[in-house]
Amino acid sequence: MMTLTLGSGPFGPGGGAFGSGPPPEDWWYVEEWPRRMRAVLAGRTVLDSRRGKVLYRRGEPPRHWFPLADVQTDLLLPADGVRTGEGPEFWSVVVGGRTAPEAVTGPPATHPDAPPLDDHVTIDFAAMDRWFEEDEPLYAGPRDPYHRVDVRASSRHVLVLHRDVPVAETLRPKLLFETGLPVRYYLPSADVDLGLLERSGTVSECPYKGDGQHWHLVADGVRVPDAAWSLPHPLPEALPAAEHLCFHGDKVHVEVDGERVR
Repeated sequence: MMTLTLGSGPFGPGGGAFGSGPPPEDWWYVEEWPRRMRAVLAGRTVLDSRRGKVLYRRGEPPRHWFPLADVQTDLLLPADGVRTGEGPEFWSVVVGGRTAPEAVTGPPATHPDAPPLDDHVTIDFAAMDRWFEEDEPLYAGPRDPYHRVDVRASSRHVLVLHRDVPVAETLRPKLLFETGLPVRYYLPSADVDLGLLERSGTVSECPYKGDGQHWHLVADGVRVPDAAWSLPHPLPEALPAAEHLCFHGDKVHVEVDGERVR
């Protein structure tokens, strides 16, 4: 996630300028999270909370914290090597024959400047089978309200080359603007030489755009792994970029209006 605290977000390492200077390295911000959140493992509800909080910390993705009272503590076992008094404690979640090791983390070490998260825990999203926000399943991770994805039609000239071999060229790209990330240039499939592409086994996940199906490029006898990606099942914000491809500017030569972009 690229939001307030990562990438070019206002509190990220590459953020803009503040009138009184940049925020301190240990900057944090805690906000109430009123949405009901549920986590399920092996058919058992591990978490059911309407009292979550979100911790934003400089250079880190947002993290959701919940009162320990909203967790089924009978499913928790102290993880091996648990640290007491030296920072957060760790628990594994055990449901029948399933174990999610160190899936639950206790609050950060307590000191006067620590975030107010006493008696709260955070749960590893990937360790659970399913998550729900209210009654809707979550995909790839919780969505941050400060994160945006906007796709805009454009008439910029986009050219993709590899070792002087033309790969794609268009005057009708879709520009995808995503919080904290560089502009991405999506080219219509009809304007790409699809004969140069091979489907990759790499499929990325994004809670804002959906699955990213990656593609290898084979041109001039050279194979470039995962040189491009498409969005076969885009989420609503990225729907205008369906049936388009985006190329990695650090793997192939991408020009926009005559200027190379990476």
